[in-house]
Amino acid sequence: MPNITIFHNPACGTSRNTLALIRNSGVEPTVVEYLKNPPSTEQLRQLLSAMGATVRDVLREKGTPYAELDLGNPTWTDAQLLAFIEQHPILLNRPIVVTPMGVRLCRPSEAVLDILPLPQQGPFVKEDGEVVIDARGNRV
Repeated sequence: MPNITIFHNPACGTSRNTLALIRNSGVEPTVVEYLKNPPSTEQLRQLLSAMGATVRDVLREKGTPYAELDLGNPTWTDAQLLAFIEQHPILLNRPIVVTPMGVRLCRPSEAVLDILPLPQQGPFVKEDGEVVIDARGNRV
């Protein structure tokens, strides 16, 4: 079985759909509820490097203190932004998935399909009713 980790927020529909797609490939991932167990700054740096992303690429605005902290201000350095994420893990956008095929911020949830090493095992319908995988396990 491939080793897969998801940085997950169970209150987020996109995160729940991503987790379900991973499980639909026959894999039970390591689930890190990052609001309870936030990644360290060094771990975040490693994830960003593996994704080829910047800190700003993973900042979440909606439902966070982003605006009140003025994080859209371009004068904040990456180190400062990482410190804000460490203080307020809700600022980290989710879900981030790590597989042997890569690391990705899975928004939309079906972005995870590009880095899953095993195929989908059956149909999958997102929580909102959108069909993503057909009865044969193929992407729609």
